Amino acid sequence: MTPGDIAWTSGRPVRNGIRQVLAVIGPERRDGMMAETSQPSANPGAVALLSLTVAAALLLVVLGQGAGRRGEAQASLLFWVGMALTVLPLSFRIAWPQVARGERLLLLSLLVVALFYCRTIYSPTSFTPYDELLHWIAAEDLMTARRLFLSNPLLEVGSTYLALEILATALTDLSRLPLFVAATMLLAVLKVTFIVALFLLYEKITGSARIAALGCLAYMGCSTFFLFEAMFSYESLGIVLCTLVFAIEAGSRNLPTWQRSRALVLIGVLLGGIAATHHLSAVYAAIYLGAVTMLELLRRGGPPRETKMVVGAVIAVLLPLLWIELHGTHLTAYLGPVVESGIRILLAKLHGTPAQLPDAVAAVAAPSQPFLMRVTTLLGVLLTALGLATGFFRSLALSTAGPGQSGWSSIRDVLGRRWNDSRIVFLSLLAFGFPLSVAFRLSIGGWEVGNRMGTLAFFGVGLVVAIGIVHFWQGRAPRGWRLVAPPLALGVIVLGGVTSASLDPVRGAYRVAADAQSVEAMAVETARWTKEWMGAGNRFAADRVNSLLLAGYGRQDVRLNITEGVNSARVFKSETLSGDDFWALANSPVDFLLVDMRLTTAPPVLGFYFEPWESRTGKPIQPAALRKFEDIEGVGRVYDNGFIKIYDMRGMHVRP
Repeated sequence: MTPGDIAWTSGRPVRNGIRQVLAVIGPERRDGMMAETSQPSANPGAVALLSLTVAAALLLVVLGQGAGRRGEAQASLLFWVGMALTVLPLSFRIAWPQVARGERLLLLSLLVVALFYCRTIYSPTSFTPYDELLHWIAAEDLMTARRLFLSNPLLEVGSTYLALEILATALTDLSRLPLFVAATMLLAVLKVTFIVALFLLYEKITGSARIAALGCLAYMGCSTFFLFEAMFSYESLGIVLCTLVFAIEAGSRNLPTWQRSRALVLIGVLLGGIAATHHLSAVYAAIYLGAVTMLELLRRGGPPRETKMVVGAVIAVLLPLLWIELHGTHLTAYLGPVVESGIRILLAKLHGTPAQLPDAVAAVAAPSQPFLMRVTTLLGVLLTALGLATGFFRSLALSTAGPGQSGWSSIRDVLGRRWNDSRIVFLSLLAFGFPLSVAFRLSIGGWEVGNRMGTLAFFGVGLVVAIGIVHFWQGRAPRGWRLVAPPLALGVIVLGGVTSASLDPVRGAYRVAADAQSVEAMAVETARWTKEWMGAGNRFAADRVNSLLLAGYGRQDVRLNITEGVNSARVFKSETLSGDDFWALANSPVDFLLVDMRLTTAPPVLGFYFEPWESRTGKPIQPAALRKFEDIEGVGRVYDNGFIKIYDMRGMHVRP
């Protein structure tokens, strides 16, 4: 045997391994679309059985939430069994190869409504999450003052984007329903509208209802889908309008010129709505339309270039900028520090150097989740990554689908700028945002950036994962594990989206500085007492959660700073007041301080009591720090329920 023979023999396992890897990730398609040549009829019996299963599962979810409120140990078990029975059977039926298009769409809508119900039952009679309370306050201000663009010190940028509040208050006025009920009904309609629009987008660009349904399931694994995009908050409306724009633009591709012009007008109207609804949704729309337009201009050969897309892209960029200029709310100060901090922390992690975090943020432990929730989130991420690995090149190959394209030759066509559909190319490339968003989410400082990135990236993730399942994992005639494993994996991905959305979706006992988990009856009744006995409009300072409750239930004028340059955290958390603190209180416009002694019982769950930029130690506030107002001359205690106290500071104000 010659040395060359030895090298050939030893290299054979390596070449075989590379060949197998290329076969897994490569662009070859197993023609899973052949299963859709004959459309089966809908199965009413299966729909009825699944509806009954979901109803029983939702009952378990309700029992779990009730047990959580009572502090019973079986609360999590009941809740998660109910969630699994909600998601897994529907995922299996939706992802099954031979299912009618209408049945898939109906079951997707049923799943979305069921997930929305699971989120809503956390607080079925009132707004609870932090963002919801902010927008509820804005809606109440709108209904009371009957004026737009009122200042909101708790969310300054929110006063510019009031489309959701306008819709909710209009429904309230027309129906005479309470604002919470009207808003909940509106959000349910928006969730169904979103999933239908997403389904139509995927179906139009792939020509497959099966891929569209699988893509919608994969999108539900996004960390923002279950909670963030289902709250009474401006992104819940903004992302729906974005998806409608994407679907209409894709659907108008092959229409006659005059109909495409009408579609462009409709897109312009929706883009105007997005510009007045949510800043990040406007950015998403501009990125999508701008990128697809650029790819269309770069494309060689194939169908005629869609030059009218340039008009849509220009509108998507100009309208948000015009809206910002008209109302003077520039986003650089609002979003810039968050993005800059997230990028700095990510780069520091990549280089293996400690990030320079202000105020000892790095010393504060990240909020923890139950172990099984963390495992489910990790499984969801890994399965999504596996779907992306097996679907990316196949998705790109689908954009060049034609009689002469097969295998890696289709990828060469893409590299040569010869493709048929720029939307598929962009969405495939957009899926790369998923690992980047996961990397951001690994740190406290970058979590918010990664969370917001996922919303847009999952438009690509859903498409790529669905194509990977149809053209690799299942193929033309799936049997055995190929038939069962992909629907199960999609169900786990959906559950992973639920577990990654919050610290714990089961309502439990009060927790210190935990936003929604800190909203409970005692603080709500205190806020209501201020409105009933003190009147509305008093100037208050309090911790993060009580500030929201005072502004919402109490209709008080809540201030974040004691005076200019002196924030509330500084005055509340110090055990003694310095001369500068006394000067700030004496010259402050704040008339009342609300002190919650429960803040001294545990460290803050989210790491801070007042605002994210306060100094953090990871330790509870000392009781003496909150009791110091008792001994200050001119300060009187006007309310005390044992835990929450209200101090009247007007006696120490400097008289003009």
